[in-house]
Amino acid sequence: MEYSDMTLTQASRIKDKLPDTAEPVPNPPGQSKQPETGQFRLQVDRQTKASYVTYEAAERAGLAIKQSHPIVQVAVYNAAGDIRKFIELPKD
Repeated sequence: MEYSDMTLTQASRIKDKLPDTAEPVPNPPGQSKQPETGQFRLQVDRQTKASYVTYEAAERAGLAIKQSHPIVQVAVYNAAGDIRKFIELPKD
């Protein structure tokens, strides 16, 4: 059956089944990508968790994570220089 052969009721049913393209589809909770604002990105096990304007702020946050979870890999990634520096716990 072609579209031109349909009755008005059949055509409206098909239209009701089609998704409305005017409304944006929301991202599932926890899946939305946050825009990166800072040059220095804190990465835990190679996943970016936050971005900072200064290296020192990113390093402080990374050291706090490393102290509470010493097994994970924590690094500060400099997006401008494409450099990644791993954070290690201080030796006692």
